[in-house]
Amino acid sequence: MSRLVILDRDGVINHESPQYIKSPAEWNPLPGSLEAIARLHQAGYLVAVATNQSGIGRGMFDMTTLAAIHTKMHRAVTHAGGRIDALFYCPHASLIECPCRKPKPGMLNAISERLQIPLTGVWCVGDSRRDLDAAANAGADPVLVLTGNGRQTLAGGKLPAGTRTFDNLDAVSRALVG
Repeated sequence: MSRLVILDRDGVINHESPQYIKSPAEWNPLPGSLEAIARLHQAGYLVAVATNQSGIGRGMFDMTTLAAIHTKMHRAVTHAGGRIDALFYCPHASLIECPCRKPKPGMLNAISERLQIPLTGVWCVGDSRRDLDAAANAGADPVLVLTGNGRQTLAGGKLPAGTRTFDNLDAVSRALVG
């Protein structure tokens, strides 16, 4: 098993919103998620985030706003004693066929290349089918959390083979760290 964990953002680290997270004020961490990232970091795991951010492609917010949201997230994680080692995002709307937008594996492959870590055995944690499919498409291990859209995703069935399921990111971190 690799010492890398890849996380989706909305619904895994912070509260999900059907209207998108469009400002730093709307970004609010899920209970236990910051501590979970800190636990992983302190146990020697690299933590990467791979997130679709189609709100940019839809004109709902701009790159400056996304950077401010991510600055707030980084500060909150650091304050909890953790670190996010890599952050990748796809700014394209879903109608654009790009290789980085999940469920395609482009972002995960880019993380693998940047960190020089093969994805075999890497847990990719998400709350949606597209997160899990991206993990499977990249050769990583799909992990579903039941926060965000996770309960709906589980109820929809037909998850990729070998998908692990946990209540939340805290439970994932405890399973990895022990």
